[in-house]
Amino acid sequence: MSIHKLTQEFIDHKLQCPDGKLREEIVSDDRSGLYVEVRSASKGRGSFYLRYRDVNGKTCHQKIGLTTEMSLQEAKLAVKKLKAEIDLGADPRAEEKARLAVITFDEFFKEHYLPFVIPRKRSWKRDEELYRLRISAKFGSNRLNQVTRQQIQSFLSSLITEGFLKPASINHHLKLIRRMLNLAIEWEMLEKNVASGIKMLFEDNMTTEYMDDEELARLLKVLKTDSRRSVCNIALFLLATGARLNEALSAKWDQIDLDKRIWLIPASNTKSRRSRPCPISQHALDVLNQLDTQGNYEHLFINKRTKLPYVNIAKVWGRLRVKAGLPKLKLHSLRHQFASLHVSSGASLFIVQQLLGHANPITSMRYSHLSIKALQEASLGASAIITGAMPAESEGVSRAA
Repeated sequence: MSIHKLTQEFIDHKLQCPDGKLREEIVSDDRSGLYVEVRSASKGRGSFYLRYRDVNGKTCHQKIGLTTEMSLQEAKLAVKKLKAEIDLGADPRAEEKARLAVITFDEFFKEHYLPFVIPRKRSWKRDEELYRLRISAKFGSNRLNQVTRQQIQSFLSSLITEGFLKPASINHHLKLIRRMLNLAIEWEMLEKNVASGIKMLFEDNMTTEYMDDEELARLLKVLKTDSRRSVCNIALFLLATGARLNEALSAKWDQIDLDKRIWLIPASNTKSRRSRPCPISQHALDVLNQLDTQGNYEHLFINKRTKLPYVNIAKVWGRLRVKAGLPKLKLHSLRHQFASLHVSSGASLFIVQQLLGHANPITSMRYSHLSIKALQEASLGASAIITGAMPAESEGVSRAA
C-alpha cells in the first residue's frame, strides 16, 4: 500500500504496480477512504475503491468503478455519497452479502432437499439420479438466486436437442428444479421461484402398445416353461393382476386372503398412497400355488440365491422377452396388457380404474379406444339379434297384399 496525492494526471499516466508485486493499493492522502487498486496484469489501469467500516466495526471494501470508465472527480463524488449513506446506517455490500449468503444448488440438494424427501418420497432415488446426471452439471455450482428463468428454459431446450429423453423425462427435470426452489422459499432461503410458470412439454402418454394374440401366446409359453421360475412367476403375477412391479415385489403373504381371493395392497406400496384390494383371479391363484415361500418367508417372491425379496428383475426379464421374440416389451406393459384384456372383454373404464388403482380417471382413458371397440362389437351383436327377430321380407310383402 502506498499513499499519494491523487490527481487525474496521476490516474491517466502514472498508475503502475511495483515490480515484484501482483497488486498494489494506491491510497488518497485526503483520508477519504478512496484508493485505487492496480494489478501487474493490467498496466495503466486500475479500479476505484472505498474502504470503510460497517456497523460492526469490520473493515469493508466497496468497488466504485474502473479508472478507464470514470474520472477521479466522479469517483470522489461517488465516495462522498456512499459515506453519507453509511453514516445513516446503510451497508453498500448488503446486497452482495445477501447474494453470497444463499447456498448453491449442490449444497441445497445434498444438505436440505435429500434429507427432506428420503423419508417422504418413495421415488427419491429417481430425483437423485436426475440431479446427479444432468442438473448438477448445469446448475450445481450456482447459488439458488443466481439461476434465471431463461437459463432453465435453455437447459430444457438442450435436453430436447440431444434427443435422448422423451418429453415426460424432460418434464421430470423441470418438476425437480421447481420443487427444490419451492422448498427453498418455504424454508425462507429464497424469495422467488424463477421456474414457476415455465410450461412443461406435451406428453403424448395416452397411447400404449399391446401384444396381439400370437405375441401373448409366445410370451406365456416362455413364462410357463423357462427354468428361471421365480422371475417367470413374477411376470405371470403382473399379467394376472395388473399390479405395478414394486407392488408385486413388496407383496407379503399376510396381505393375501386366499379364502376371499383378495390381495390387500397397503398404502405404503401404492403409487396413490391409498390401500386397495386386488382380486385374485384364477391365473393369479395358479401362480401363488406354485410358490414355495408361504410359511417360510414373509414375502411372496424371494430370490433363492440371496434368500431376500427381489429388488430388480430387469436383467432376467431382458433375457425372457428376447427368448419370446419381444425384445422391446417392458415389464410395465404387462399392466397395460391386463387392462386391455379386461376392456376388450367388455369391462368398463371405471372397473379398469378400480383394478389398476388409478387415482385419476383420466389416466384410464388411454384404454378408451378399446372400450369403444367393445361397445361396437356389442352393438353389432345386438343388431344381429334384432335382424334375426325381424320377419322375412317375403312375409312382409304377402301381408301387405
